[in-house]
Amino acid sequence: MNGSLPSAAMLLAAGKGSRLGDITERTPKCMIPIAGRPLLQHTVECLRRYGVTDLTINLHHLGEVIERHFGDGSAFGVRITYSREPELLGTAGALAKAKGHFQRKPFFVWYGDNLSHCELDRMWELHCRQGGVGTVALHQRDDVLQCGIVSIDDSDRITRFVEKPAPDQVFSNWVSAGIMLFEPNILRFIRPGFSDFGRDVFPAVLNSGLRLNGYQLSQAEGLWWIDRVEDLNRLETISKSGLFDANGFQTFLGIDE
Repeated sequence: MNGSLPSAAMLLAAGKGSRLGDITERTPKCMIPIAGRPLLQHTVECLRRYGVTDLTINLHHLGEVIERHFGDGSAFGVRITYSREPELLGTAGALAKAKGHFQRKPFFVWYGDNLSHCELDRMWELHCRQGGVGTVALHQRDDVLQCGIVSIDDSDRITRFVEKPAPDQVFSNWVSAGIMLFEPNILRFIRPGFSDFGRDVFPAVLNSGLRLNGYQLSQAEGLWWIDRVEDLNRLETISKSGLFDANGFQTFLGIDE
């Protein structure tokens, strides 16, 4: 497996963000401003810097806000296609609905409510070196009960995955960062209708015996999420600290959780 970095990505932006309360009644979760720009814009700009410019964004809750801001993507140096979901299809179901864009070449999937400076070229290099149906970016986190936790072996192969484990099921502090790189054959593991990567697709891949890799994010790459009001407050505090780089993107250097 070789070749240039994939140029296509799916951004998952349909969620309601109900745990953020009134904040997301008029603003989609992924459009909450961070350092003067919507969260999703930071991701789009990061992707563009790596040459990932063919983007598909799924829409549901207040999708018109997202579409109005980004348009066709030309103002941001990318090309954007929208996939509208009258009913939520889940993280993997969203990809299945838009599969026409992803059936021929490898592609990225990025959860729209996460902020990271994932080094996509290094993630791609690991994927090419190890092979497999996909590679999942991983982040270490103390509180893993609302995450998908993984075990990986010395060859970066994921050997176990449990979505939102019960306290007595916790076996690792490595969790999915919501940034993934897939080969087109991942699509055959997605069942019709509502489907979730953590609960449905990853277990099916592991049960099949096919390889799924884990790419361990460094501290410099980092991962920040806004699941709760406390998470948003923490990220807003950091954004005001002057620790964003010249492009307005968080560098994460020297920052503790």
